[in-house]
Amino acid sequence: MNRVKFGWRVPDFPIDGSASNIFRDQIYTNLTHLQEKFDSAWVSDHFIPWAPWQSAEIDNLECLSTICYLAGAFPKLDFGSIVLSQSYRNPALVAKMGANLQLLTGGRFILGIGAGWKEEEYHAYGYDFPSTSARIAQLEEALQIIHKLWSADPADRPATFAGQHYQIKDAWCEPRPNPRPPILIGAGGEKKMLRLVAQYADWWNLSGCTQAEFAHKLTVLRQHCEAVGRDYDEIVKTWNCEITAVAETEAEAQQIAAASPFVHGDNLIGTPAQVAEQVQGWIDLGAEHIILRFSDFPNPAGAQLFADEVIPRLRST
Repeated sequence: MNRVKFGWRVPDFPIDGSASNIFRDQIYTNLTHLQEKFDSAWVSDHFIPWAPWQSAEIDNLECLSTICYLAGAFPKLDFGSIVLSQSYRNPALVAKMGANLQLLTGGRFILGIGAGWKEEEYHAYGYDFPSTSARIAQLEEALQIIHKLWSADPADRPATFAGQHYQIKDAWCEPRPNPRPPILIGAGGEKKMLRLVAQYADWWNLSGCTQAEFAHKLTVLRQHCEAVGRDYDEIVKTWNCEITAVAETEAEAQQIAAASPFVHGDNLIGTPAQVAEQVQGWIDLGAEHIILRFSDFPNPAGAQLFADEVIPRLRST
């Protein structure tokens, strides 16, 4: 088995109310240390804070422009979107932007994409918000278009696709990305979304879940892979942890976690040794790339302690 990899969840907005330039510097401080030991950094796709407890008036980073800037500033890290709402950008444009990012970063871009969900954000920015089934159907067509535009098959140069929701005709995407960026689908829906993962994804992400839920979704994903003739082991399984609180003492870690407004699923809380043991549980289930939101941000101490003391424990076994 390949070594487990770790990603840092770039904060979307300043939880402590910091001004934009201070928030930027806080992100820089973390990435400067983490790029030596982490593998990736991840940015979400929202125009206003996604958290219901956060005021919409607070500063909020846009996904792809943030990735463009940070990928240039931190060349040792891969950068991914977690995840793009397929509704917010024409899929052919997404394919072109992804190909461009892959070229300019030297192959360090991961295209994370999903069906979209935040209804008030759709309305605020003038997007239609169709039913869940329609958004999933749109996502499938978007994935087909991206695959065509990134295809090395001469038959897809130029690419044409006629769907119910999206169409392209004689579209070029040059230079074609080589290697093609991995496509990550963020999904938990068992009937439709995990089937799309089996059909179209290189990576899969599940966020804010328990280990039991993660194990169950893996079983469902395996079944979909069997149904569509896909090699289950080809898909990189990733998990996003919403609360990571690591400190020198368990009491301090618990205090950090208790102050966090993010409460989802099983989390990583404790001393470096305790957190390493908790992470090992996810690895044993099949998680190959673990993405972490550190609860003491903007303080970089927790992320640095994880990088310095948790990762070496896991990679020495």
